Amino acid sequence: MRFLLALVFSSLALVETASAGDLTVSVRDTGGRPIRDAVVTVRPDAGVPRGPIRFAWPLRIAQQNVQFQPYVLIAPVGGTVAFPNLDRVRHHVYSFSRGNRFEIELFGQDQTRTHTFATTGVAALGCNIHDQMLAYVKIVDTPYAGKTDAAGNVTVAAIPAGPARLMVWHPQLNVRGNESAYVLTIGAGPGTQTMTGDFSARAAVR
Repeated sequence: MRFLLALVFSSLALVETASAGDLTVSVRDTGGRPIRDAVVTVRPDAGVPRGPIRFAWPLRIAQQNVQFQPYVLIAPVGGTVAFPNLDRVRHHVYSFSRGNRFEIELFGQDQTRTHTFATTGVAALGCNIHDQMLAYVKIVDTPYAGKTDAAGNVTVAAIPAGPARLMVWHPQLNVRGNESAYVLTIGAGPGTQTMTGDFSARAAVR
């Protein structure tokens, strides 16, 4: 399978000068099918705001129906993620990912454990009891982040105008670190601009 990455810039120049812009990213395979759970991050060359990063979604990965939910979670560096067990069976959560190794030993139904992620990167999660369970935490150091929905789309809002670096990550991207980088300019002008690229997919290694 090969993915087609289409980047669409909208709401860039509203009056005389663009102070911020919204970036819409659509990720699809070459058959036009949407790719879900691709993480998009943007780092403006001018830097990101100081202080803790806060996202609108809960920092939470539940164990339910003997699966992790959600499959991909974006968490800020230094953020604490909750792991509630909603199953009747016990779970043992772990990650062997470089920089984000941790282990939460067996805990039961209606119990919650937490872990604080101190390093940017990826934590691939597994359960020592149930081999089919797999999820990912993408730990980022920018507030300008989001992941694609079931339609393969995501909009990252209110990015400061100017040069920026965009990263697209997915656990099945067949590139170094499962992540592709792009250079772009936010607020380059009115209208819509597009750029495309393609890459192959593979199963990610824990």
